[in-house]
Amino acid sequence: MVPEILNPLHYNITSLVPDAMPVATVPVLVLMCFLFLIWNHEETSSIPGPGYCMGFGPLISHARFLWMGVGKACNYYNKTYGEFVRVWISGEETFIISK
Repeated sequence: MVPEILNPLHYNITSLVPDAMPVATVPVLVLMCFLFLIWNHEETSSIPGPGYCMGFGPLISHARFLWMGVGKACNYYNKTYGEFVRVWISGEETFIISK
């Protein structure tokens, strides 16, 4: 009798997994959605410029400066957003002021 109780093959663990899976999955999914919403929350800035958009804004802004050069990229952002613009260069927030 004792070897039968200690035998791991005696218990069918696969029958327990489908019952416990939805109970464990729902709180994890709710937590992940909540963390995703917090991570994507951005403060609205009064300074115009490209949006942050989960980090893609700084990446695109930096790539534009590398591709077009500083002068042409500054002219592009000034035409698009005005004379005072917030952009990202090398991951740091940079302000372009021109008239």
